[in-house]
Amino acid sequence: MTGRSHVAAIGTYSAATSTGVHTVAVDPDTGALTQLDSVVAGPNPTFVASHPHDEYVYAAVRTEPEGLIKAFQVDNDTGELSLVSSIESGALSPCHCSVDATGEYLFVAHYEGGSVSMLPLGSDGTVAAPTAVVEHSGDSIDPDRQTSPHPHSANPGPANDYLYVPDLGTDQVIVYEIRPAEDDITVHRTVDVAPGSGPRHLSFGPDGEYGYLINELDSTVTVFERAPDGDLSEQSKISTLPADFEGENKTAEVEVHPSGRYVFASNRGRDTIVTFAVAGDELRHIGEIPTGGAWPRHFSVSPTGEFLFVENRDTNGIVVFDIDIETGELTRIDERLAVTEPVCLQWV
Repeated sequence: MTGRSHVAAIGTYSAATSTGVHTVAVDPDTGALTQLDSVVAGPNPTFVASHPHDEYVYAAVRTEPEGLIKAFQVDNDTGELSLVSSIESGALSPCHCSVDATGEYLFVAHYEGGSVSMLPLGSDGTVAAPTAVVEHSGDSIDPDRQTSPHPHSANPGPANDYLYVPDLGTDQVIVYEIRPAEDDITVHRTVDVAPGSGPRHLSFGPDGEYGYLINELDSTVTVFERAPDGDLSEQSKISTLPADFEGENKTAEVEVHPSGRYVFASNRGRDTIVTFAVAGDELRHIGEIPTGGAWPRHFSVSPTGEFLFVENRDTNGIVVFDIDIETGELTRIDERLAVTEPVCLQWV
């Protein structure tokens, strides 16, 4: 397949005065990465989110005592980043952000702040002050990681009417109703997972029928069936690790292939990407491959479904894998981009 290069944005751990948000061009035929632009965004602009319709990206910046959201316009030809606006995110330590399907709202999960916030977006890409900040409550059984709430991600569901927020600290997925008329979100359901699981990220298949929750603390993926009213019902659960594994591990990212046939998950510690085949309401393990680096905090599948890009934080690089669309098998290819402490890559 021959086509125009894709542009992607990268968030990182970085010092307040260092370049921390980058753009790259991605060759759709080879997966090759070419650096385009970099900007200083503040301390640790770790997670970035793209606007669904326009050339804007939003960076969650871990300033104190309250985080910042910085909005950048992206030139889709040159990758040049231009600051559009900056606003406080609503709580401490924003770790994840996403934009709804309409492009009207940004949602932010705050890990240390124990909160989720909703921020309106302007037609010019600007981000306004939060119209809703909801504090979570509760804890769970892990004495080190679960003494208080830790929302780890916030993503609108397939129909854009509910927001799903896995809380690592309380072993719950909080389902919010998105209420655009009031610029508000309200708790709709609270879905419990096994104590000590540590839910982190949730990804839905392309038809929206099933959701896949990666659990950081017990290295598992839980399969949920999604009801029309937004509720989640657990169907099955599978480990990301072999039965004889005895080391330390924390999972990080989960993503569904655009075909809906495969689910990928990352292991940090074991430092692998695991491939599962979707089999109805279950997952079937079909492969595992080293990430070519250490601590794969995030990965992204290309829009064509042909490549997978792994952000290896501790070895300062992004490694590229070819995806066999017929089998789901991953093969590392000879493409790598040096980036200091990369955290995520999102398509513009």
